[in-house]
Amino acid sequence: MSALFQPLTLRSLTIPNRAWMSPMCMYSAAADGAEQGAATDFHLAHLGARAAGGAGLVMVEATGVRPEGRISPYDLGLWNDHQQDALARVAGLIASHGAVPAIQLAHAGRKAGTRQPWLGGTPLTADEGGWQPVGPSALAFGANPLPHELTVAEIDAVVRSFAEAAERALAAGFQVAEVHGAHGYLIHSFLSPAANHRTDGYGGSFAGRARLALEVSAAVREVWPAELPVFFRVSATDWLPEEPSWTVDESVLLAKELQGAGIDLVDVSSGGLAPHAAIAAGPGYQVPFAARVRAGGGLPVSAVGMITEPEQAERIITEGHADAVMLGRELLRNPYWPHAAARALGAERRWPRQYGFAVGDRG
Repeated sequence: MSALFQPLTLRSLTIPNRAWMSPMCMYSAAADGAEQGAATDFHLAHLGARAAGGAGLVMVEATGVRPEGRISPYDLGLWNDHQQDALARVAGLIASHGAVPAIQLAHAGRKAGTRQPWLGGTPLTADEGGWQPVGPSALAFGANPLPHELTVAEIDAVVRSFAEAAERALAAGFQVAEVHGAHGYLIHSFLSPAANHRTDGYGGSFAGRARLALEVSAAVREVWPAELPVFFRVSATDWLPEEPSWTVDESVLLAKELQGAGIDLVDVSSGGLAPHAAIAAGPGYQVPFAARVRAGGGLPVSAVGMITEPEQAERIITEGHADAVMLGRELLRNPYWPHAAARALGAERRWPRQYGFAVGDRG
């Protein structure tokens, strides 16, 4: 019996398998007028295909909790009714295929206000609709503009924005909310001493640097139903061994604190804080980080990072490295990877009824 295709229950929510779709920015939201930040037909087709493809949980990409919290003008947002209504269609479609609809709530921080990556990902000028990024300190990400250092009052407003976006996500039909604390975006930049040079209660020690992550997590947990889980995505390491930075050991400590804030699973990734970081990528290269956090942090974890083969994913679960795997680029290549993996591992496949009568286990 395949461990990858066993259900996982978190709180009162049972996720049908452990092969999940990772949140991946598509930079394809509406960018103009009243529809700015709203999901489009692209998102329906893109995310619906992965739900039909057998992923047990489908997570919508990083969704800005306020306008200046988007990476680009083409990012999804969730600060108004129109965006909520558009995402409700997405959540409903995911659920209709038997997958769990999940959403990642995000603030891009000092990496905000850029072009789409296929246009270089460079900062937009004010004439092009760009805006000043914000961060824990006036330290820029690479060649990006110098961010505005958030005041304590502004930090409080960010925390409220996460809670308000979570309320909208729940109303739209999502069953899992994930706080994005990774990849160099706002919460991660507060966690890392490489980006956070504050001397007040949001900087300095581990407790100060972790304060925003814990406050946002607690605020989302407060508005999220007790029977449904909340995730937190962490970059386990900055990959900056020669300078003060965020480390795997601190990620383990954070996981312990997140448990007290009501987080149910840590989604373990890495990197993204510094453009000069030397990342040793390879098949499953981030799985050891997930294993460390799982062993020491006291919470279930998901693993990510060049997971491409069914047997590889199965071993990650059976060997206790993670409780689920997050599939990214491999699901872009093949939306039906979970069905193929189930066949390879001898597990039952959850075909959509529109397909199952025709292909079943013969497909």
